[in-house]
Amino acid sequence: VSVPVMDLLSGTYIFAVLLACVVFQSGAQEKNYTIREEMPENVLIGDLVKDLNLSLIPKKSLKSPMQLKLVYKPGEVPLIRIEESTGEIFTTGARIDRENLCAGTLMDNQCFYEVEVAVLPDEIFRLIKIRFLIEDINDNAPLFPATVINISIPENSAINSRYALPAAVDPDVGINGVQNYHLIKGQDVFGLEVIETPEGDKIPQLIVQKELDREEKDTYVMKIKVEDGGSPQRSSTAILQVSVTDVNDNHPVFKEEEIEVSIPENAPVGTSVTQLHATDADIGENARIHFYFSNLVSNTAKRLFHLNATTGLITIKEPLDREESPSHRLLVLASDGGLTPAKAMVLVNVTDVNDNVPSIDIRYIINPINGTVVLSENAPHNTKIALITVTDKDADHNGRVTCFTDIEIPFRLRPVFSNQFLLETAAPLDFESTREYAIKLLATDAGKPPLNQSSMLLIKLKDENDNPPVFTQSFVSLSVPENNFPGAQLTKVSATDADSGPNGEISFLLGSDAPPEFELDRRTGMLSAVKKLDREKQEKYLFTVLAKDNGVPPLTSNVSVFVNVIDQNDNSPIFTHNEYNFYVPENLPKHGTVGLITVTDPDYGENSAVTLSILDMNDYFTIDSETGVIRPNISFDREKQESYTFYVKAEDGGRVSRSSSVRVTINVVDVNDNKPVFIVPPSNYSYELVLPSTNPDTEVFKVIAVDNDTGKNAELRYSIVGGNTKDLFEIDQVTGNITLKEKCGVTDLGLHRLLVKAQDLGQPDPLFSVVIVNLFVNESVTNATLINELVHKSIESPVTQNTEIADTSSPTSDYVKILVAVLAGTITVVVVLSITAIVRCHQAPHLKAAQKNKQNSEWATPNPENRQMIMMKKKKKKKHSPKNLLLKFVTIEETKTDDVDNDENRVTLDLPIDLEEQTMGKYNWSTTPTTFKPDSPDLARHYRSASPQPAFQIQPETPLNSKHHIIQELPLDNTFVACDSISKCSSSSSDPYSVSDCNYPVTTFKAPVSVHARPTDSST
Repeated sequence: VSVPVMDLLSGTYIFAVLLACVVFQSGAQEKNYTIREEMPENVLIGDLVKDLNLSLIPKKSLKSPMQLKLVYKPGEVPLIRIEESTGEIFTTGARIDRENLCAGTLMDNQCFYEVEVAVLPDEIFRLIKIRFLIEDINDNAPLFPATVINISIPENSAINSRYALPAAVDPDVGINGVQNYHLIKGQDVFGLEVIETPEGDKIPQLIVQKELDREEKDTYVMKIKVEDGGSPQRSSTAILQVSVTDVNDNHPVFKEEEIEVSIPENAPVGTSVTQLHATDADIGENARIHFYFSNLVSNTAKRLFHLNATTGLITIKEPLDREESPSHRLLVLASDGGLTPAKAMVLVNVTDVNDNVPSIDIRYIINPINGTVVLSENAPHNTKIALITVTDKDADHNGRVTCFTDIEIPFRLRPVFSNQFLLETAAPLDFESTREYAIKLLATDAGKPPLNQSSMLLIKLKDENDNPPVFTQSFVSLSVPENNFPGAQLTKVSATDADSGPNGEISFLLGSDAPPEFELDRRTGMLSAVKKLDREKQEKYLFTVLAKDNGVPPLTSNVSVFVNVIDQNDNSPIFTHNEYNFYVPENLPKHGTVGLITVTDPDYGENSAVTLSILDMNDYFTIDSETGVIRPNISFDREKQESYTFYVKAEDGGRVSRSSSVRVTINVVDVNDNKPVFIVPPSNYSYELVLPSTNPDTEVFKVIAVDNDTGKNAELRYSIVGGNTKDLFEIDQVTGNITLKEKCGVTDLGLHRLLVKAQDLGQPDPLFSVVIVNLFVNESVTNATLINELVHKSIESPVTQNTEIADTSSPTSDYVKILVAVLAGTITVVVVLSITAIVRCHQAPHLKAAQKNKQNSEWATPNPENRQMIMMKKKKKKKHSPKNLLLKFVTIEETKTDDVDNDENRVTLDLPIDLEEQTMGKYNWSTTPTTFKPDSPDLARHYRSASPQPAFQIQPETPLNSKHHIIQELPLDNTFVACDSISKCSSSSSDPYSVSDCNYPVTTFKAPVSVHARPTDSST
C-alpha cells in the first residue's frame, strides 16, 4: 500500500472530531515508526508488544495466546512482516524505494507507508494502524538536463553580469538533494554563483568577470559540476559551451510573473489553461520572443500541458486526474535569443469532480476457506471477522464514503479509522436458527449525484455445544444429624441440557472444593455421606456440584450445596489443662481467689452448658459453678501443710449429661515467718581454739544457721555485729566462714567474743538471729575446764545494745578514771605483796613445796561501779581448793535512745555462771601446759590498772518492735570473756612464762558494751 500524499484539504473539522471519538471508543491505536529506504530483508524495526505496552493486557481469561496479525489484501506483497506471537516487526524482501512510493510528493518529508495489525483473540481485540515514515537515503546523483549546455552571451556584457544556467535535478530530498555547483576551467573570464529560489531550488548563475570580444574569441568551453550533500556524496558534470554574440540590449519581460489558475479535472483535452504575455523593447529579431518550460518542471506536467512557444498559450495536452496530481507548478521562460530569459510561475490547481466510485477493500482477520469465513455459532459478542476499507479518490464531500449492510443481520460495521470499519458479531449466533449469512456491503459517497459500490462477504456457522446443563434448583440446602452411618443418602440433584445427542447427556460430579466426607453418583446425582459427620470438627459444609455434558469441548454448570450438621451430645467437657497447679501465699485471707478452672465443651447449646463442682473434699475450698473461681474457706500455714489436692467435676447440660474431672493441687507458697536458727555454734558456751601462728585469711570457725522458710526467705547472710574490737576477725556473709584478718600479736592472746548475726533475704521484712562465737587465741588449751568456766562467767556481765552509740564520756573523765584505777591497783599490789611476805616468813619450810604445786592463776575483773578488783587468791594450804568465785552476769540489752523506758524494744540476756573452787581444783596445773610460769609470783602484782572496762552496746540493724525481727534467745550458759583494752596485764620482759602484757580486750559490737560486775554474797 502506498500513500502518496496526505490530502490536507479533505475532510472537515467536525467530521475529524467525530471520527476521532469513534476511533478512541473502538479500541484502535496508532503507532509511527521511521525506516530508511533500501533497507535489507529481516531488519528489526520495532516491537509492538513493548512499544504499546500490550503486555499489560490481562491474559487470565484468554482462550488462546495473544496474537498480532498483519491485515492486508490477498496477493499484495507487504514491505514489512510481523511475528504474530512476539509482535516484532521486520522488513521483507520487497524493495523500499521512497522515490517510487512517493512519486509526485511535493512535501518531501511526508512519505508514508501504512499497514494495519489486529490484536487477537477477540477478548483483547484492538486494531493498530502503523505508519512508517520513509527516510530518504542518498541513492541518486544529481543530473543536468543535458550533458552539453549551450549558452549565448552578448559581447557587450558588463563585468559581473549574471546569466542563469540550467539547474540540475536530484530525486533525493533534503541534504541528499542538490547542494552546490562548481565551474571547472573558467579561464578567469567566467565565474559561478548559486542562488536559492523561494521554493528552495538552487540555480547556478554564470558571472562575467572580464570584458568579452567576439572578434577576439567567440566560444568558451568549460565544465560545470553539481554535488549533493549526502554521505557518501554524489555528483555529476556537464560541458558548458558559451558563445559570444552581438549586442541584444533589451530582455523580455512577463506581464505577470506569478499566475494561479484552477481547472476541473474533467476538462477536455485542448482546453486553454492560461495565456502568458511577454514584451521586448528591441526590434527585429531581437524582439522575437520564444516561450518554453524550464527544466525544473516535472515530466508529469510536461506530459499533461502544452506551451505554445510563439504565443505563450498553455493548453491541456492529456486528460487531467486530480487524484493523480492535484496541482502542478509550471516554470515558463521567455527568451528573445539573449542570455537572460524572463521567468513566470504558473500554479495550476486541478479541482475535483465526482468521477470515482467508492472502492471496498476487504482484509480478513479470520482467514477464509475458499472465500467463505467459517464462524463458530458460539463466537462471542464483538468477534472480529474482517477489516473493511472504503476509499474514494475524489476530494471533499465527493470522497466522503459511508459503508453499511443492506439487511438486519447479527453483524455490524464499527468504524475504527477514517474510512475503515470492523465487521464483527453484534448478537448471539445460533446454528439451529441460521446456518450461513451472505452479507452485502454497500459503500456510497456524498457526491451529487452520489456514486456507490457493493461487495459480498459469505459467513458459514459451525455447530457447537453451546448449551450448558441447567440445574433444577439454584441452591441446595439440607440438615443432617451428626454421627450418621457411613453411606447414608442425603439428597438427589438434577439438571437438564437443551442440546441433543451426546451434547445433552449429563454427568454429575463434585467440585474441587467438596470435602471428602461426601460422594455423588455420576449418573443419578444422588449425594451421600461416606464418612461419619462430626459437628465439633465441622458444623457447616458449602461446596459445589457440577453437571457436565458430553460435548466437545464439554460444557458444565454448577450449583452450591449447603449441609448443616445438627449437634448431638457426644462430647464430655474438656478442661484446658490435664492437671491444675495453683500457688498461693500462706497469708492469703479466707475467701480470697486461689485460681480459675477453665473448661470447654465442643457441643452446642445446652449440650455445652457446663457446671463445676468439687469432688471428695471437705469444706476447705469452694468453686463457683459457672465461673470456675476457687476460693479457700481456711487460713493457710505452709509449715503445717504445704499443699492440698482435690478433684473438680465438670458436667454438661445435655439430656443425657456427660462429665469429666480434673485433679487440682493448691501449693502453699512460703511467707517469711521463720527466723534463722543457729546450729553451729550449738550454744553461746562453746569456744574455738585459734593458734597465734594462724596465717591471715585462714578459716578459724564456720557459723551455720538454718531457716524453715523456703526460697529467698531461707537464703541467709552472715555478719559480725558486735565484739571484734580489734577487728581481728571477719566473716563471709554467704558461707559463714570466720577468717583471721591479720596475724595475731602478743596483745591478741586470750578469749574473744564475736556477736554474729544471721539474716534471711525475706521480703518485705527480713528476719534475723544472733549468736555469740567464743574464739580462744592461744598456743594450746592446757586447762579446758578453766576456759569453760571463764566462758560461763563472762556471760554474767550485762551487755546493753542500743540503736544509738551512747558513749558520752569525755576524754577528761576517762583520764581521771584511769588515774584512779592506777592508784587503786598500786595500793592493792602493795597490800598483797606485804601479806605474801608475812605469810612466807611464817611458812618458810613449806615454801618450795608450795611453789612446785602451785597451779592456779589469778584473773581479775574490774568493777565499773566501784572500781574495785575482785581477786582470785591462792590458798595458803597446799591441798585446799580455791575459794568459790562468783562471776558477774553478762547482760546484753538494746534500748532506744529516744525512749529509754520502752520495754518493748528492750532485750536482755542475763547469763549467771558460778565457778566453784572444786572445779578449779580439778585442773592439774603441774602437768598441763600453761602460759603461766609455775614459779611466778601471784598475778595480782601484774594487774597494774583497776580502770573500768568500757561499756559496749549492741545496736540492732532493724527495729526490735518489728513483727519478725528478734534476737535469737541464747542459752543461759552462753558468755564470752575478754580483757579491757585500757587495763594492762603486765609482765616482765625477762619472764617468758608470764602472761602477755595486756589483758584480752572486750570485743565491741558497733557500739560500746558495758561489763558490769554484779554484787555477790560474801559467803560465796
